[in-house]
Amino acid sequence: MKVISSFVLVASALVFSSTASAQFAKPEDAIKYRKSALFVMQQHFGRVGAMANGRVPFDAKVIVENAAIAESMSKLPWAAFVEGSDQGETRAKPEIWTEHAKFKEASEKMMGEMAKLSVVAKTGNIDSIKAAVGAVGGSCKACHDAYQKK
Repeated sequence: MKVISSFVLVASALVFSSTASAQFAKPEDAIKYRKSALFVMQQHFGRVGAMANGRVPFDAKVIVENAAIAESMSKLPWAAFVEGSDQGETRAKPEIWTEHAKFKEASEKMMGEMAKLSVVAKTGNIDSIKAAVGAVGGSCKACHDAYQKK
């Protein structure tokens, strides 16, 4: 039941994300949306990473579930980088809008690495999972270094 609920939530989020940019009445709404999506993604990715790094006991089922949710969530925040959402409570650097093609490339790289993690998680091979976690973490760090204020 818990898994079904998670997948229903993620599926709903995906359906609504395609029209998300049209749904933001104010730039603050876009900022809240992307922060929320990134937070949820980070929470699920963090669970996978904790197991991959041995901080939490390995549970193959939990890794598969959390990797799948993190992958789905990785697709959501990008629609919320709309005009005007560079102001307010955000750590987004202006380069997101001035270097949009590079920012899009970085986001696509992270989504690709997250998709690979989701596939590798299903193998249950801890060494492959560790490598995939490292690749996701590296893509996240590269984007944060370039596009997030400290």
